[in-house]
Amino acid sequence: MKKIIIAMDGHSSCGKSTMAKALAKAIGYTYIDTGAMYRAVTLYAMRRGFIGENGIDEESLRREMPQIKITFGHENGMQYTILNGENVERQIRGMEVSGNVSPISAIGFVREAMVSLQREMGRQGAVIMDGRDIGTTVFPNAELKIFVTASDEIRAQRRFDELKAKGENPVFEDVLKNVRERDYIDSHRAVSPLRKADDAIVLDNSHMTIDEQNKWLMDQYLAKTSE
Repeated sequence: MKKIIIAMDGHSSCGKSTMAKALAKAIGYTYIDTGAMYRAVTLYAMRRGFIGENGIDEESLRREMPQIKITFGHENGMQYTILNGENVERQIRGMEVSGNVSPISAIGFVREAMVSLQREMGRQGAVIMDGRDIGTTVFPNAELKIFVTASDEIRAQRRFDELKAKGENPVFEDVLKNVRERDYIDSHRAVSPLRKADDAIVLDNSHMTIDEQNKWLMDQYLAKTSE
């Protein structure tokens, strides 16, 4: 069976990472969470004081971008994000990072650096990569492109439940506001905005179980690799 690149784009908290991880494990592909990479840059900027009341200190961030090293590790079958040698998986999933990641992701030189790294990670094929601009910018020639979405309220509830499970005490209205703000910023930024690639297959998983969406994605993969 031929090895392909699978590009999965879509709105925040729509479950695309869960789907991508499951498929990667099932078919032996490499999974790359590009959203985690932008979150890691955001965490770095927050720690360095580059995000404040007056916005983002882009010049300082630009100067230190070469110092930001992002890789992935695996433990007990789970992937985690490494920022300059530190496992930051838990830190990058909190609401504070979520509230700042879209503005950071909209910066041109940040996207340029991350896209370059993502292309290097996926150049051998047999990879599943999810994010906002994989099928439109990172790998526009990917053999299989999926665009995942769900209603605002359902995505917010999923994110709310995820944060609660991690021991946090989120407010649903705050989570919903964050989901909508991220959608707006991601789809209106000047560089590589979130949009469906013309040849992407759309999946609205608002009312699907995890097993149902995993089967749907596997069916798309099997159909594409058997052509």
